[in-house]
Amino acid sequence: MRNADQITFNPRYPTSESLREKARKQIPRFAFDYLDGGCNDGENLLRNRERLRQVILQPKYLEDYPGCRLETTVFGNTYAAPFGVSPIGLQGLIWPGSPEILARAAFQNRLPFVLSTVGTASLEDIAHITEGSAWFQFYHPADDAVRDDLLDRARAAGYQVLVLLADTPTFGYRPGEIRSGLSMPPRWNLNNAAQMLVRPSWLWQTMRHGIPRFANLQPYMPAGLGLSGLGRFMDSFFQKRMTREKVAYIRDRWKGTLVLKGVSTVHDARVAQSLGLDGIVVSNHGGRQLDIGPSALEALRAIAPAVGKEMVVMMDGGLRSGPDIARSMACGAELAFLGRTFMYGTAALGGKGGDHVAAILKTQLQQVLEQLGCSRPSELPTFLP
Repeated sequence: MRNADQITFNPRYPTSESLREKARKQIPRFAFDYLDGGCNDGENLLRNRERLRQVILQPKYLEDYPGCRLETTVFGNTYAAPFGVSPIGLQGLIWPGSPEILARAAFQNRLPFVLSTVGTASLEDIAHITEGSAWFQFYHPADDAVRDDLLDRARAAGYQVLVLLADTPTFGYRPGEIRSGLSMPPRWNLNNAAQMLVRPSWLWQTMRHGIPRFANLQPYMPAGLGLSGLGRFMDSFFQKRMTREKVAYIRDRWKGTLVLKGVSTVHDARVAQSLGLDGIVVSNHGGRQLDIGPSALEALRAIAPAVGKEMVVMMDGGLRSGPDIARSMACGAELAFLGRTFMYGTAALGGKGGDHVAAILKTQLQQVLEQLGCSRPSELPTFLP
């Protein structure tokens, strides 16, 4: 049993759910709904969690056990643990400065951090914080010159891993965001203002950091663009559907590691493999895009056996804990990514949130491996029934 002095995080918030509840009380409802919600009725949001909980692992108590190491090597980089921080758009709306907070925590904890094109920190600033170790998630622009400029900026900043996003051919229909005014264009009203006033910590931090902006898109936005024009700009700026031709062009142009994210079928996984990609992230966008599609875990269990020997297979969707990370790896993932849990931690604890979540997840995952008798994460598939 772990002694109290081995716990390296705030014991008042030992789980993702405790951080979620604290975050709910700490930030405006519109920000929490944006972070926490899914599309339509939220069915796939729930399915992500339910399918993970159905995975059972069997311990081996009477075997020799040398102890465990969480270190995992992917794409030639060795990370302290087999999980990373997922990209989330408009992170600074949820908690001001959160991309920088999480990038710093990931770097200090030797974990991969993925920045979104539609994040609220620039790719140059995040590259500086992480000394070039961050990954960049690429939303494909409609303009070829902008596409090439973004790729050049990422290369010049030192990014080695580019993540192409495939699962946003259209904006997700998210009732919570529509009600709160976070649709495009954003709609601000007295109700939103009242929500901000009763969250003084969030309001103070927002005043200090300024209104969150799409930092990576600023060079391409028309001067003086207001809220009324933002929706039209966003709708026209991105070429939302990723095609084989677009992927092939970027594969030829990008000399680093190339990953496709948002893969949920064996068909798309094999297409990615045929186009020479280095890896895929099996994901359904956290249940925010397609309510009637498969859960991330269901997709992983089909995809990993099909292409796992030819490319790196990772997973993102529904993960909240160390046991969840173990479950995903037992089903074929080499790395697991978590978005909401890291943001719950940051919204709840501010600048300490990223380190806090990393410590929880490492502690939970190590306890699971020690209990199972598993010496390293890559052995987890052998503990399935």
